[in-house]
Amino acid sequence: MRRIPLLCILGLAAAFMFLAVPVGCRGPAEKPLPKSDYKYREPEITLYDNDTGQKKRIKFEQYIAGVVAAEMEPSWPIEALAAQSILARTFTLHKIKYEKGVPKHGADASTSTEEFQAYDPSRITPAVREAVKKTRGKVIKYQGRYIRAWFHSNAGGKTATALEGLAFKKEKTPYIQSVSDPGQKVAKPEDKTWKASFTPEEVRAAVLQQSGKDPGAIASAAIVKKGPSGRAETVRLGNVKISGPALRLGLGPERMRSTLLDSFEVKGGMLHMSGRGYGHGVGMSQWGAHYMAKQGKSHTDIIHHYFRDVTIDKIWR
Repeated sequence: MRRIPLLCILGLAAAFMFLAVPVGCRGPAEKPLPKSDYKYREPEITLYDNDTGQKKRIKFEQYIAGVVAAEMEPSWPIEALAAQSILARTFTLHKIKYEKGVPKHGADASTSTEEFQAYDPSRITPAVREAVKKTRGKVIKYQGRYIRAWFHSNAGGKTATALEGLAFKKEKTPYIQSVSDPGQKVAKPEDKTWKASFTPEEVRAAVLQQSGKDPGAIASAAIVKKGPSGRAETVRLGNVKISGPALRLGLGPERMRSTLLDSFEVKGGMLHMSGRGYGHGVGMSQWGAHYMAKQGKSHTDIIHHYFRDVTIDKIWR
């Protein structure tokens, strides 16, 4: 599983015009397909292959299957895969409609996780195809706009706000709130809790890279501010304050696996830390979706648990 992480269709610009949808209440209700949206037709997108440097046209739902297969374990419950399908579809359309996709490649999407989403069609299974088919054309909106469909591996018991988990300040995301997450009950041991140690040189370089400020000798470390979920929103290293998400990015998200820290101290000349969960903690927890699906919850239930006051709209057949 990957993080989540986080395109103008030049030839089909007119196809991406949507009517505003009234704000819905939290719940499983889905809206009928407006006749103006895509005229009931699934679009194609241009996908840039970062390995070959080639672009190709691909049916939207075919692309989504490759994303779901790469971003979530294909053997997982159908309803968890279905929730991931809707997030992948929403993420893609948000990037296309509001961010012009991947302009530097002249494409709507790319296979790079840094630029877009993971994509691996070789991992597509019958279960993935079923999950994509049962959610065909479904997207998540808030006040008529595609949401930022964030997800992560495991929230460690509680999800994060966009500010504390990603230091995201570009716009308000009221549909993202800190909610309970059952993923801790079923996650792999390494996705539940973790420990890591870093040399002063590693820490100093990471802080300098991310903040542009030299913290000097790393003789002390402290959590300055915690967010609603208890994550380290701001920390101090040496004489520099830096956001928890920025430090995680600088030190490497595979080693500093989350900002939900249980310990954070300099001892024996090293920075030692431990924490819970894996990923930025914002939006849907994949392990939480796994647990909820096993408990009989639907993909609609899962989405409405992690994203508040949103609608699930079907925009093509």
